Amino acid sequence: MAYPTPTNLSMSNLTKQFIPLLFISIIVISCTDSSSDKVSEKLSTDLKIDSLLAVMTLEEKVGQTNLYNGTWDFTGPVPKDDNAQEKAENIKKGKVGAMLNVLTVDAVREAQEMAVNESRLGIPMLFGYDVVHGYKTMLPIPLAQASSWDQEVAIAGNRLAAKEAASSGLSWAFAPMIDVSRDSRWGRIMEGGGEDPYLTSIMAKGWVKGFQGDNLSDRYSIAACAKHFAAYGFAEAGREYNTTDISINTLHNIALPPFQAAIEAGVASVMNGFNDLNGVPVTADSYLQRDLLKGDWGFEGFVVSDYNSTIELVEHGYSKDLKQAAADAFNAGSDMEMDSRSYERNLKLVVEEGLVSEAYLDDAVRRILKIKFDLGLFDNPYKYCDAIAEQENILTEENLAVARDAARKSMVLLKNEGELLPLDKKQTVAVIGQLANSKDIPLGSWRAKAIPNSAVSVLEGIQNTSEGRVSFAQGYTLTEGDRVFIYELNFAKPTKSGFAEARRIAAAADVVVMAMGEDCFQSGEGRSQVDITLKGNQLDLLIEVLKVNKKVVVVLMNGRPVAIPELMEAAPAVLETWYGGSEAGNAIADILYGDFNPSGKLPVSFPYYTGQEPLYYNKKSSGRPERNDYDAEMVFWSHYTDSPNEALLPFGHGLSYTTFEYQNLEVAKSSDGISISVEVTNTGNVAGTEVAQLYIRDITASITRPVKELKGFEKIAIEEGQTAKVSFNLSRDELSFYNNQGEKVFEPGEFEVFVGTSSVDVLSKKITLE
Repeated sequence: MAYPTPTNLSMSNLTKQFIPLLFISIIVISCTDSSSDKVSEKLSTDLKIDSLLAVMTLEEKVGQTNLYNGTWDFTGPVPKDDNAQEKAENIKKGKVGAMLNVLTVDAVREAQEMAVNESRLGIPMLFGYDVVHGYKTMLPIPLAQASSWDQEVAIAGNRLAAKEAASSGLSWAFAPMIDVSRDSRWGRIMEGGGEDPYLTSIMAKGWVKGFQGDNLSDRYSIAACAKHFAAYGFAEAGREYNTTDISINTLHNIALPPFQAAIEAGVASVMNGFNDLNGVPVTADSYLQRDLLKGDWGFEGFVVSDYNSTIELVEHGYSKDLKQAAADAFNAGSDMEMDSRSYERNLKLVVEEGLVSEAYLDDAVRRILKIKFDLGLFDNPYKYCDAIAEQENILTEENLAVARDAARKSMVLLKNEGELLPLDKKQTVAVIGQLANSKDIPLGSWRAKAIPNSAVSVLEGIQNTSEGRVSFAQGYTLTEGDRVFIYELNFAKPTKSGFAEARRIAAAADVVVMAMGEDCFQSGEGRSQVDITLKGNQLDLLIEVLKVNKKVVVVLMNGRPVAIPELMEAAPAVLETWYGGSEAGNAIADILYGDFNPSGKLPVSFPYYTGQEPLYYNKKSSGRPERNDYDAEMVFWSHYTDSPNEALLPFGHGLSYTTFEYQNLEVAKSSDGISISVEVTNTGNVAGTEVAQLYIRDITASITRPVKELKGFEKIAIEEGQTAKVSFNLSRDELSFYNNQGEKVFEPGEFEVFVGTSSVDVLSKKITLE
């Protein structure tokens, strides 16, 4: 084993670099005859790590737990400010295990050379970044990807993102975010898989596999990081960074399953979060991190804190000072600290004082070193530093094609009255709305290194596809000002100055495509909202346009479910496109003109009104549930007096340019549970793809169970007039649930099985298991 070294590396440095690793090679030779390659490989890595740990000083061990923010350009001289100088010196002393926000191959190489060539042991660093839905080629936001109900979309998208990131020097992605969220006011709902633990778990496995591939040592594989552990999506009132207070029942049955799925998929790292959970900040929660994650689940990777979440333990009122915060977080199992430097300044001290055991420190360092070995960084610290790859693998035509395919599979047809869609390419089209002409908003929030204003706009997509006349009017103005590095949006004062032009072109066109929704920076971290209706006078403009042309297709662009009852009532056709990424406009046009038949389904419920939030399909039944036999004047049941209980658009909803009929549902006992089959017929005149959804209800149990729970789905392509038989098998384990002690149990009894096209449009049968 040897490091590639620059030609100017002195012999003294070379000697220092290899002495501590010399006997690693000797030990490894003794285990090369193992009959199992995998056992041999693991044994070999363990021996290397143990040998390296044996020669590390306490300071060097602490250094591996330290994650720095790259606050200067490594391709030039280190700035003379004290912070940058101190950071640079600490890297050279082996006191830094990883960095974030060091971007480009040249910058990563410069920083890596500091660690490898100048520190005593030459241990390479990890380089991480928030690669949430692409690096430079932007994919649809994760919530949109979940709308595809297609794990292959997750895999292909993150494989693309990993290749671009790895070509730019990065070895670690701070993604996927797999927090289940039931509250659309929470800004980060755009970053996850929606309201359901099963669907999010399926997507989580795909996202992890996309980043990490079949082997972390592959050239374009990077380490994934499942976040935020745990229950961050349940922030009270949907407000970012807020407290979380949920039951053990909800924690284990709803919040934790996607993380367990990510562990099963081999995720390399897990990030804790900013929230406290039932009174304990998760960064200092030993039950979550030590007992559950590293204990019961057998997680072999490492845990990293979220940005400054360690020092925020003081603000939570949990730790009295930064010294105690370091001890509290580390004792709880938080292995690496992101940027706040309390480990760097206090961890050695608290170990020496016996407040943290050195065995805990060794375990953390072992976990971090393991990922570095698995990535191949000890064989080649500059594995990701290839300037040619950086030039050749980013924003390629192939990458854009993957992004376009992901975008069109992620879009959801919400309404199509009178079969207004698909459009005829020879029709004249009036395109209306500020969002329709934006080349930046489709990139979404959490856009990594996307080039501002680089997306294909809705207008451009239609112009690229239409064979008829295309006109444009802005109509409304949602936001104003510079869109680069926006943190506070400048919403425009509502004005009707653009209405007349919008009406004029609408009246002269065969059909109108009107883009409505949100600015992409209305969602994302730190962007919670108390009101999730459409801002400005977009609805007023829609009503005015409908007066002169009834054929209006609304293209929704948003990062969260929005409360749009008036829009859904007025517009004859509505297409949910989310933020579709670099190729958004072309993908939208593919669907509008029928070059792609929409197949997406909602991963979240859309409310009638903001006041219904949190809103979710897998609710519990109250003792006075919704029913039809109450007297009209009876008000003493669980309901609102000024709003429906149900969603405006339910979980799992999504139309196609064809229609599907479900029939002949069969439910029977199997050797280990239940076997289910149903026939799905394409009753329309074009081929289409349907997502057949399987739900169950455990009717009577020792703790109350949801009225429906998604337990499976099958995405099937069916030709017009053809019938497909879809089969499912549910084992007793899949019919089990977690009780209030966090134990997984199966309870015999009656189950109701539902299969259909959404969570509300289903066939059902009951069965009893003994």
